[in-house]
Amino acid sequence: MAYEIEKTDEQWRAELSPQEYRVLRQAGTEPAFTGEYTDSKTEGVYECRACGAELFRSGTKFDSHCGWPSFYDPSSSDAVELLSDTSMGMTRTEVRCARCGSHLGHVFEGEGYPTPTDQRYCINSVSLRLTPVTDG
Repeated sequence: MAYEIEKTDEQWRAELSPQEYRVLRQAGTEPAFTGEYTDSKTEGVYECRACGAELFRSGTKFDSHCGWPSFYDPSSSDAVELLSDTSMGMTRTEVRCARCGSHLGHVFEGEGYPTPTDQRYCINSVSLRLTPVTDG
């Protein structure tokens, strides 16, 4: 698939830390309960750490107690792309940044969380950068 931002593997490696590269470009996962945004209550906009695209807003973040930041909806319908993921011996829905194709995490449905969409976008903290809301 063609993305608005396309870079070579070497460019991504030069711009991202080893952990960021492993998660964002190789579809890795950070260990549960270790990410900087797992328990964050800061109001703001969550952007793709690789390209800066707006992905989620703090108003849709909720406590799922799953070990990763959880959101019930992306900031816009075209902010992310959803792909079938059959790795790990199961079928899941992978979430990627629609602007650069970086791996963000997975989305799950029907888990019974009291959210408007009944979805849980389970996103790696290392895939995100939070820009806090500032007054004035």
